[in-house]
Amino acid sequence: MLIVMNEIEKLNNLPSSGNIATDIRTILQEARQLVVRHTNTAMTAAYWLIGRRIVVEEQQNAERADYGACLLKNLSMELTAEFGNGFSYANLRNMRQFYLTYSSSEICQTLSSKLPWSHNCLIMRVQNTDAREWYLREAAREQWSVRQLERNINSFYYQRQLESGLLENKNDRQCVENSNTIDPRQFVKDPYVLEFIGLPAYPAHKERDLEAALADKMQDFLLELGKGFSFIKRQYRISTETSHFYIDLVFYNYILKCFVLIDLKAARLTHQDVGQMDMYIRMFDDIKKGSDDNPTIGILMCADKDETVVKYSVLEGSKQIFASKYLPYLPTEDELRRELENR
Repeated sequence: MLIVMNEIEKLNNLPSSGNIATDIRTILQEARQLVVRHTNTAMTAAYWLIGRRIVVEEQQNAERADYGACLLKNLSMELTAEFGNGFSYANLRNMRQFYLTYSSSEICQTLSSKLPWSHNCLIMRVQNTDAREWYLREAAREQWSVRQLERNINSFYYQRQLESGLLENKNDRQCVENSNTIDPRQFVKDPYVLEFIGLPAYPAHKERDLEAALADKMQDFLLELGKGFSFIKRQYRISTETSHFYIDLVFYNYILKCFVLIDLKAARLTHQDVGQMDMYIRMFDDIKKGSDDNPTIGILMCADKDETVVKYSVLEGSKQIFASKYLPYLPTEDELRRELENR
């Protein structure tokens, strides 16, 4: 009864639009979402309990090596006949693994119950405990689809966020309120994983191919860029009294409250590339930046980096210009580790 009263109170506090039909529509939509959330929480708890019961049964018959497999097969046939789909042998194994992964009911109740079962089946296979809990929080907060979640896990999103320092900012609202104190380096990844562009590895593609592929897959690219990015324009023209210049990709980040310029280099980074981006940033700050905007930042997204150029150019210690490698494929964990060690 208390739960029901709490939900009635939530619905009662919905703002009125002044139009009865609109208000009723809003109440119904919110009520349906509440039903979905409570149903998901109940089913997640049920799957955890089923997993625990299976594990207890198996442990009692540990002397029989083949007991577990027979148990799940027999359960699958019985439960499917009575309750329909959802109790396949594979799914019962998932329920068992779900309990083994979250043997404490606290995480099950506080984090995993906020996500659909399909999401939990992906996350519980992440070996690192900190990474697993981070995926649980982020998937729920950012409302990732199953496809997004799987891609983020496969591209080691957590590890790359951890190395960038972005994981230190766990509260987006606090980030927005203190945007003047945010270090832009926390929003720049190195490397970027661009397996969705479908291009061969460097040097078997050109900059124009990379730019066209990113423009065509902009939704995927925005997900890879991370939080707060909005696409403005490709080949953005910026003009002085005597010359026109074209920036490959221009974005705005509403958390950083600044423009973000991306220059694509399908080759090894050179000091000329750094100088060009420095000029773009200065021009953009002078001509385009609003009075309420923070200083423009630029990202040189390159196929390879010359560490000498990075060390002895304005890139060193800069809070406005960054150089990041891009990988046109999903790296293995060892490949990613080598990339992070060589930064």
